[in-house]
Amino acid sequence: MGSCFAEHIFERLNDLKFNTILNPFGIIFNPISIAKSLEIILDEYRIFEKKDLFQHFGGWHSFQHHSSFSNLKEEVVLENINSALSEARGFLKKAEYLILTFGTSNVFVSEKTGQVVSNCHKVPQKYFIHKKLSVDEIILTLDDIFRKYASAFPNLKIVTSVSPIRHVRGGLVVNKVSKAKLLVALDNLTSLHPQVEYFPSYELMMDDLRDYRFYKKDLIHPNEMAVDYIWDFFSKTFFSKNTIGLNSKLKKLNVAKSHRPFHPESEEHLKFKKSQILKIKELENEFSFLNFEDEKEFFLATKN
Repeated sequence: MGSCFAEHIFERLNDLKFNTILNPFGIIFNPISIAKSLEIILDEYRIFEKKDLFQHFGGWHSFQHHSSFSNLKEEVVLENINSALSEARGFLKKAEYLILTFGTSNVFVSEKTGQVVSNCHKVPQKYFIHKKLSVDEIILTLDDIFRKYASAFPNLKIVTSVSPIRHVRGGLVVNKVSKAKLLVALDNLTSLHPQVEYFPSYELMMDDLRDYRFYKKDLIHPNEMAVDYIWDFFSKTFFSKNTIGLNSKLKKLNVAKSHRPFHPESEEHLKFKKSQILKIKELENEFSFLNFEDEKEFFLATKN
């Protein structure tokens, strides 16, 4: 859960067949909104209703959710929101890790409700108060939800991280101060909670890479090379040698799937496809808990 950097980690986990779900509330950047979302997931009786939505530019939105949940029909919004919420509740009961990526300690507060919003949905800024959270506010908020999760899920480990993606709307200095508050708060929380671990994605980007060639053209988002570097560090931190070995085999299979032949019906390519089917069967025998139906269907298809 968390900022869009969480999506990068999810995509790689998903490609390697880890049992994972992503952002049941959509992309969220600030710790108050992430904590509130986690609180809602804990409340088995909480569902979203029409009163939780608002209409803007003809569409229906939730201030607790990313715009990916927005729709012209309110019933579609509610169905998607509550479906994702139900899935998250069921998944957490068997989850081993909760990975949280925080993007900013600056928040927008609704003047009408006094609540921190996860997304402004392009509602005019005059309806919000921009607030810079203090380190103590972040610690108090996350300390409370971490204690609740430790009680509800005693075997769940929580990995926290600060997103390396810059939030430059307020300027580079504002971004640096915002990130610094998150870093200090998470350092304190790691000391307070034995089930919480910190992963240095921000530090890897700022200190190890330290070069704009590792950014996309917008000079804000890490490019593929940077994400690969951070992912490699993530793998070495959390995966066993056996898992790293399996990941290597799965990565080769994914590369083979991305291969686009000039002549799909050629004898050479047909041999290539047969060899991949044999490798899949070997993987199925060795790792019976993994599902390779999509890969088998892909390599058996005549057009690939």
